[in-house]
Amino acid sequence: MKSKKGIIIAIIVIIIIVAIIVGYFFLKQEKSDPEQVLNDYIAKINEEKYDEMYQMLDEDSKQKISQEDFITRNKNIYQGIDMSNMKIEIKNEDTSGKVSNITYQTKMNTVGGEVSFENTITLNKNSDKQYKIAWSSNLIFPDLNDTDKVRVTTNEATRGIMTDRNGLELATNGKASSIGIVPGKLGENQEESIQKLAALLNMTAEAVSSKLQASWVQEDSFVPIKTVSLDETELKENLLQIPGIKITTVNARTYPLGEAASHLTGYVQAITQEELEKNSDYSSSSIIGKTGLEKQYESRLKGKDGVEIYIVDEEGNKKSTISEQEKVDGENIKLTIDSNLQQKLYNELKNDAGSFVVMNPKTGEILALVSTPSYDVNKMTLGISNAEWQELSNNEKSPMLARYLQSYCPGSTFKPITGAIGLSSNTLTTEDTFTYSDLSWQKDSSWGTYQITTLTAYSGPKNLRNALIHSDNIYFAQAALKIGASTLMSGLDKLKFNENIEFALNLSKSQYANEDTINQETLLADTGYGQGELLVNPIHMAAIYSAFDNNGNMVKPYLEYQENKTIEYLVENAFTEEAANEIKKDLIQVVENPEGTAKDMKVEGITIAGKTGTAELKTSKDEEADTIGWFNCFTVDEDTPYLVIGMVEEANNNGGSHYLIPMIKKIWN
Repeated sequence: MKSKKGIIIAIIVIIIIVAIIVGYFFLKQEKSDPEQVLNDYIAKINEEKYDEMYQMLDEDSKQKISQEDFITRNKNIYQGIDMSNMKIEIKNEDTSGKVSNITYQTKMNTVGGEVSFENTITLNKNSDKQYKIAWSSNLIFPDLNDTDKVRVTTNEATRGIMTDRNGLELATNGKASSIGIVPGKLGENQEESIQKLAALLNMTAEAVSSKLQASWVQEDSFVPIKTVSLDETELKENLLQIPGIKITTVNARTYPLGEAASHLTGYVQAITQEELEKNSDYSSSSIIGKTGLEKQYESRLKGKDGVEIYIVDEEGNKKSTISEQEKVDGENIKLTIDSNLQQKLYNELKNDAGSFVVMNPKTGEILALVSTPSYDVNKMTLGISNAEWQELSNNEKSPMLARYLQSYCPGSTFKPITGAIGLSSNTLTTEDTFTYSDLSWQKDSSWGTYQITTLTAYSGPKNLRNALIHSDNIYFAQAALKIGASTLMSGLDKLKFNENIEFALNLSKSQYANEDTINQETLLADTGYGQGELLVNPIHMAAIYSAFDNNGNMVKPYLEYQENKTIEYLVENAFTEEAANEIKKDLIQVVENPEGTAKDMKVEGITIAGKTGTAELKTSKDEEADTIGWFNCFTVDEDTPYLVIGMVEEANNNGGSHYLIPMIKKIWN
């Protein structure tokens, strides 16, 4: 029994040994398969494992090129053309004895687009029965000899420009002055010269010195320090008094309207590493839109650089082209903006915090978008110091904020909307009147001490028209209660409250309550006259007001100019035709009536409908807080129609609506 058992064990051991030997043989054979060797080599190219690639070469190849030179040549070529995702398809394999020739098709992505070519590789089996690669430079590209070089030439695309409706440039490709240092010419008092330069350029001496310490800098190098506007004549004259300073002219993105349109155009700057990682079709030297329309239209404005990848011989003569991609210049974009109107309104409001939106109420074309205070957009694109950036960022008036993109409490400019919803839903009529005698009112004792107050007493019935003419808070509080929370919210939902409005720039949503519902009676009353938790975006407000001039249809605002564009409505039948026309007639009286709150807006020969508004920015009746002044208006039956939404902060100090009205009247001067 023991003998039999021993025999069985011996047989099992022999089988295991044989299996190991056979397995090893097959593994070795698999490893030595020429196609697998080629695929492994290509994988290592993609992984940039150039040292491991070298180990796959046969001995003759290693005699011809050192590992260091091999790594340098492959790395420089593949990284120089920004190669990625190399793939091969084997077309034919001819193995005879110890030599295998494989024909294969290669595809790869490069800075010049996709490159495809057919090539042949020779593999030789060594004494260990391993296939090794017979290498030469033509394995990189078939036409590339060992003494040749691969070159990449870039033909930079021109960034598209932005113009206004009349062809005047808003963002264009201009020139600027590059201030730099030639280190070898700084003279003996280098530190003193650097200090003077830094002070003139609003930089630190350390920031200047760090640029001079870059590894590439030589004594005769031109080291760029800062780029300034071409018209900085006095600054440049002072800079040239410093030894070693050199000024050159460079290409730069420029903004002819400057501060007047900075929030609208936005600006470009050098791409960051983080942005570069997200945008594979840019290079480390690219510029990219950072804010405003430069950012929103980036993909259309940027264009695509032309690139040629080619081979030159040792004399520098061009042998052949590997890949050529024609440059595509960026698209030029024409806006609906009127530069003259933009500049005029900016000049009026530039010393205040506020905004203007001007729109053609018939078409939806945005004619001006002004936000103040502003900032020097040309400085931003040329590059500002950290100190200058901190000064802008910490400015309490928020000059970087595009106010027309935000949402604010609308105050009494909301009253026409309450009226229009009431009329459209048949919960309010022009004949409805309310009874109250004082300048304060509450529904009943259930409100406790909560009171609705209004500013002015007036004679005549407390109806819709008189309430709009005199901007009567109490009337619209009672009107809101009569309309009801459900109907008012439904009407506002129809106007696209709590929704993102489609526009070229990102608009803050308008809202009627913080929790998306009006769930208190006092909140409903306050909402009726434009307070409570209401927030409205100025561009959205322009669209709503356009319904009063379009038989109840809200026009869709837009910024990109199009000839003979079909009118698009953001909301059709936002109000009934009868309701819209009634509100329009009443708003005309706000301007035309001698008792109207906007009687100072009257312009001879022009019919204007308008509404004043003051929004109190406080959370309780007893709180003292800032106010926002509003004035919304539109022309009636004019060949050149305008709809204006004006807003100014600190209205309790400057007069609010009546501070804005003289500015707006200058549109017609």
